[in-house]
Amino acid sequence: MKKFILLTAFILSVGTSSAYAQTTITLAELHGTVGVQMEEFVKEVIHDSELKHDSLIIFELDTPGGLVEAMRGIVQSILASKVPVAVWIPSGGRAASAGAFIVQSAHIAAMSPGTNIGAAHPVSASGDDIKDDMSKKVMNDLKAQMRSVVQLRGRNESVAEQMIEESISLTATEALRQRVIDIVTGDVNSLIKAISGRRIKIGSETISMNFDSEISVSKVQMSFSERIIQLVSSPEIAYLLLSGGIMAIFFEIITPGGFMLGTAGGIMLLLGAIGLKMLPFNWAGLILIVAGIIVMAIDIIAGTMGILTLLGLPVFCLGGIFLFRAPGGELLQISLSFIIGIALALGICFALVAYLVIKGIRRKVSTGEQGMKGLDVEVIEGFDDSEYGQVMCHGEIWRAKSEGNSFVKGQKGIVKSVDGMTLIVTPKN
Repeated sequence: MKKFILLTAFILSVGTSSAYAQTTITLAELHGTVGVQMEEFVKEVIHDSELKHDSLIIFELDTPGGLVEAMRGIVQSILASKVPVAVWIPSGGRAASAGAFIVQSAHIAAMSPGTNIGAAHPVSASGDDIKDDMSKKVMNDLKAQMRSVVQLRGRNESVAEQMIEESISLTATEALRQRVIDIVTGDVNSLIKAISGRRIKIGSETISMNFDSEISVSKVQMSFSERIIQLVSSPEIAYLLLSGGIMAIFFEIITPGGFMLGTAGGIMLLLGAIGLKMLPFNWAGLILIVAGIIVMAIDIIAGTMGILTLLGLPVFCLGGIFLFRAPGGELLQISLSFIIGIALALGICFALVAYLVIKGIRRKVSTGEQGMKGLDVEVIEGFDDSEYGQVMCHGEIWRAKSEGNSFVKGQKGIVKSVDGMTLIVTPKN
């Protein structure tokens, strides 16, 4: 009977606990805004690691935050992963806003010294707090999301909620002391050593992380096209591309004859459109951006000496503020100073190009018949209105004729008009 009980206990323990002693660890970088492309990359990495039966996935996370829906997708992928997942903030990095949720969802949460985590308070795209009843709904939803992952991983629930309610941000040492993370380490190798020997839970199974002595780390990165999409899906870059593209195409229209501005503007608009597809944008913001540029454009056409440009710039800034104020972007934190800075920089470029355009339009014609009018001449062969003479103009000898005046050698005159290859001159006062 005693042997039967021991055998049963052994079988049950095997059913609930196993050791991971595989030889491959996948290391993947998650840098930049939390968006659709990052969400897809995480899903791809986890899927491939499950097929390869990796012993561990390490996500190297450095993010200022991003989209709520993309964050939820990443969290769901990590929670459903059949391979243990560690999220580690590398030296100089941070896991702000949406990044804090991703760290908490991991089986192992780790930070390097000198990093920070938190500031997950929901904000609008302008960086301001969300107002009235919407704030309560978003806040309660995000708090429930945070509680669910923190409870699952056995970390400090109250401190995690403060990241949302009070927007607190913790250093690596503070986060470890408050039991928000599990490990503080400065490099991947020491992280792997710190994880080895730990026991984690995947589903109903408890896993003992005992790594083989010949463990190898396989680093994966986004492809070039994925990195481009990740870059342009950043709200700041998308805003910059859209604004610059619209402006470049406008200048191509008012100064036809070239193709560089138009081509560059088209490419920028295309990339900006890709970014918008990945972000929850607001049509009102896009319309305001276009309206601001049109107002500044009228300044050049109407010649109002910068008055309309001063009116167009605030409209342009408002477009940037409202562009990503849409459902799903509650954790987007676009700095208002960034928007103003970009608007001023583009405004200066607009004013400079406008100055060059106006200068080119008003420049005196220097070639052809129109270019000859008003030029000084010196008579080198006298003449009157009944005969032709010769004059020196612009370093060249021209045939000349007068209308009712006589000229003597050495006399100064002015070109009145051009008749073929003959200059019609009048006396110089």
